[in-house]
Amino acid sequence: MPKFIFVVLDGLRFDTAISQMGYMSHLVEKSKASLYKVKSELPSLSRPLYEVLLTGTPSWQNGITGNQVVRLSRQQSLFHLARNKGLTTAAAAYFWVSELYNRAPFDYLQDREQHELNHPIQHGKFYFDDTYPDTHLFADAEYLRRTYDPDFLYIHSMNIDDSGHKYTSDSKEYRGKALIADSILAQLLPVWMKENYHILITADHGMNEDGHHGGTGNGERDVPMFVISSLFEPGVYTDEYVPQLALAPLGASLLGLEPSHDMMPFLIPGFHNKRHGMEV
Repeated sequence: MPKFIFVVLDGLRFDTAISQMGYMSHLVEKSKASLYKVKSELPSLSRPLYEVLLTGTPSWQNGITGNQVVRLSRQQSLFHLARNKGLTTAAAAYFWVSELYNRAPFDYLQDREQHELNHPIQHGKFYFDDTYPDTHLFADAEYLRRTYDPDFLYIHSMNIDDSGHKYTSDSKEYRGKALIADSILAQLLPVWMKENYHILITADHGMNEDGHHGGTGNGERDVPMFVISSLFEPGVYTDEYVPQLALAPLGASLLGLEPSHDMMPFLIPGFHNKRHGMEV
């Protein structure tokens, strides 16, 4: 059974990823990973784009139109698809992810850690402080992986976004958080790769030079996608954008699942998966 790790580095611009993430670029350079440029959906805000990444549906359709919409998703997410097929799901993520797929509103005492097999996210460690260290967040994720052996593990970090808001995208602090994320991945990816996980690393949105996102500028919308998978031909595929709506059906394919009826499969260069007609 294939296993999939989906990493979202909140607020990471495409150009910052390329200039700062030396280990990820090393994997691309040595033909161990594929690199893509993704154009985020609008609005380029966090909660709406979490829903995009996990359900493959746009904001006008799913109703998650802003960060202030606090309710459960009404769509079939990757968590739902996996659980309904008897797979094990887990997430180490910001509490908005719990509010979208497990319980809303979030109870800070009750919902910090969740282990309920009937929920879409069966094993979860959720944080609610934007300064929660990425080092701790990835340690939470690795604990979940080693303890519960999930088929689908979702990891969502916040420090890059937090620094961008405080210091703007054109700052040593913002670039430094990208460097830290890269160094954490450099420790974990060799382990995951050895165990033959399909791995996708991306961002929900970017950040502009004023320390904001939500608009239409390239700095806010252009984000990276690194893929490490036996189903991908390693290479650099950045001449054209991958639509962000493509990532949820791609995740379903990597898990060996049929996408939901609302997920629209896209042709992704370098991806070999004849089952769902997504080979180029």
